[in-house]
Amino acid sequence: MTTGTRQILHVRLHQRDEMLYARLLALLSEITPLVQALPPSSADIDVTWALRYFGLDAEELAHVILLRAAARFGAVLSVGVAGNRMLAQSASRMRPGSVTVVGTSPEAVERFLRPQPVRALDGIGPASAALLARYGLRTVGALADAPLPTIQRILGMQAGRAAHERARGIDPRPVIATAPTSSRCAEHRFARDELDSGRQRSVLLALADQLGAGLRAERRLCTRLSLTVGYADATSSTKAAAFTRPTAHTPDLAVLAGRMHAALALQRARVRVLTLRAVGLVDADLTPTQLTFDPCAQKAELAEHAADAACARFGPGAVTRGGAVAVS
Repeated sequence: MTTGTRQILHVRLHQRDEMLYARLLALLSEITPLVQALPPSSADIDVTWALRYFGLDAEELAHVILLRAAARFGAVLSVGVAGNRMLAQSASRMRPGSVTVVGTSPEAVERFLRPQPVRALDGIGPASAALLARYGLRTVGALADAPLPTIQRILGMQAGRAAHERARGIDPRPVIATAPTSSRCAEHRFARDELDSGRQRSVLLALADQLGAGLRAERRLCTRLSLTVGYADATSSTKAAAFTRPTAHTPDLAVLAGRMHAALALQRARVRVLTLRAVGLVDADLTPTQLTFDPCAQKAELAEHAADAACARFGPGAVTRGGAVAVS
C-alpha cells in the first residue's frame, strides 16, 4: 500500500444545516484555496502547501479548524487527516467530533485499512458490498489480497480496478477547488426570547450592514434576499424576495429585509434567531450597472465606500449605521 506526499483533510460537519455549511466552507478557504465542497455537509482540503505558512503539521492544523468552527458558530466537526482523499474520508468517520490521523507509511495505511469492512471504501455501496461478501471478500484486507482479475470479474473492469486500488490505499484524485458558494449569510442569535419587533429590526439593519460589507469586499452582487426567523420552539419561517437589479448596497438590503420582516407579522413571536441570506450571487465586475444622477444616491455610495475602508482598517464594526445594534 502506498500514499503520496500530499496532506489531505476531510472535514465532516455533523449538523445538516445549509447556513453552517456555507460558513464552514468560508472558514476552510481561510486555510487554503484548495477546498473541494462535497455537499451537503463535508469538504476535502489540500493543506500540503499551507503547513509551512501556518508553521503547523496537518494534525495540528486539523485541531485549529475544529476549534475555530466550534468557537465561531458552534459547529461539531470530524476531521480525517491522510495522504489522499479516500483515506482522509475514511478516517473522518472513525471518531465523531475529533481528529483521526492515518500515517503516511505503507505500514500505517495497512493497519488502518485492512480490518475495515469493504463498505468503508468510497465507491462501494451496499449492493457491491453484498456481492463481494458472496465471494468471501468482506474486509478491505481480503479485497486487497484478491487478484485484480477476480475483482474485475465481480465488479466490472473499471469499478473493479478502482476498488482494488483503494483497498491498497491508492487514490490519485486531486482536490479540485470548487466555485464560491452562490449564497452568503449573516446571522444573529438572541440570548433569550426576543419579542420586541423594534429590537429585531435593529438587528436586521446590522445584519444587512454586515452582509453588504461582505459582498462588496468580495466584489459580488446578490439578486435575491431571504430572511429566516427561528423561534423558541425550534420551528422557523422563511420569506424571500428579489431585487429589481443586482445589488450589494446596504440600504437596498436593509429596505428589503425590513419589508420581509413586516410581512411575517411577528408581533407576538418568541424569536431566537434571525438569518439574512444573499442568494444568486453574481460577479460585480461582470454585471452592468445603471448610472444615476441623483446626488443623494451618489453621497450614500461614497459614504458606504468610506465606511468599508474604515472597517477594513480598524476591523468589523468600526462603523455602523444609525439604529443598528452590534451582532456577532
